[in-house]
Amino acid sequence: MGKNPVRMKAVVYTLSPFQQKVMSGLWKDIPGKIHQKVSENWISATLLLGPLVGTYTYVQNYLEKEKLEHRY
Repeated sequence: MGKNPVRMKAVVYTLSPFQQKVMSGLWKDIPGKIHQKVSENWISATLLLGPLVGTYTYVQNYLEKEKLEHRY
């Protein structure tokens, strides 16, 4: 049996230059969306940000003490 070539049609998706509102919904009401996410997940946000802020504060305090150590 021989192989018969079959023509395939390609599908090409493009954006129209006259209508490029692809991500307009993403930027709509950003403060409201952020407030909703934080108010729904405030425990998770606290558990994430608490150690990060604590570690950053500790490191900054340690570096400041290390800079001033030679004065004593």
